Amino acid sequence: MPERARKSSSQDTAALRLPAHEVIHRQLRALVLFGDLAPGQPVTIQGLSDRLNAGMTPVREAIRRLIAEGALEFQGNRRVSVPLLTVDNIDELIIARQWLDPCLTMRATKRATGDDLAHLRALDDDLDRAIAQGDLRGYLEMNYRFHSALYALAAAPILATVADGLWLRFGPSLRVVCGRIGTRNLPDKHKEMLGAMAAGDSEAAAEAIREDVTQGMEQVRQSFAPGRDSIDSA
Repeated sequence: MPERARKSSSQDTAALRLPAHEVIHRQLRALVLFGDLAPGQPVTIQGLSDRLNAGMTPVREAIRRLIAEGALEFQGNRRVSVPLLTVDNIDELIIARQWLDPCLTMRATKRATGDDLAHLRALDDDLDRAIAQGDLRGYLEMNYRFHSALYALAAAPILATVADGLWLRFGPSLRVVCGRIGTRNLPDKHKEMLGAMAAGDSEAAAEAIREDVTQGMEQVRQSFAPGRDSIDSA
């Protein structure tokens, strides 16, 4: 069974043990994280309830939590939307990720076992398959899972939570950008990082992930149309 399918199966099993409101929160979070809700696109609470096949109460609670995380904002009249990123937002995100991701990678390199590296390689293989197949949603999901697994290895839960929260801010815009340029134009430095991790070279691994982060965020920055100060799905 492919790694992505095994991961999804285990997540589905785990989801059965979660309270209903937590399941809905995770489902709505994924809609934001992977750009299924486009930046600036208003959606109603009722519409989200219908989409998730859930009651209004857990959907409202999920929305409240995501607003607190900066992933959604109220538009009034029971509507919410994914915030539009500005150029200044992108600059802040680049600064934050250029420090956080390399820091977490250095820590992860020092802790990674052979099994950990094998897991990261399997995730990267699934990511490569998504790119080859033009599977945009699959690419976004596997790219996130790769970085999320890296964060988990760092054993720095506070920093990992901050880094993970940043994905909610740029994920929807990354979906827009990738939709415009196509998956085959999405280079990454994962293999360079994995090679450095296998060699125990934490500084080289950190530099590879810094370049990886910078490439991705610069693609988002460059997607801003002339004369616009925010990115949307138009």
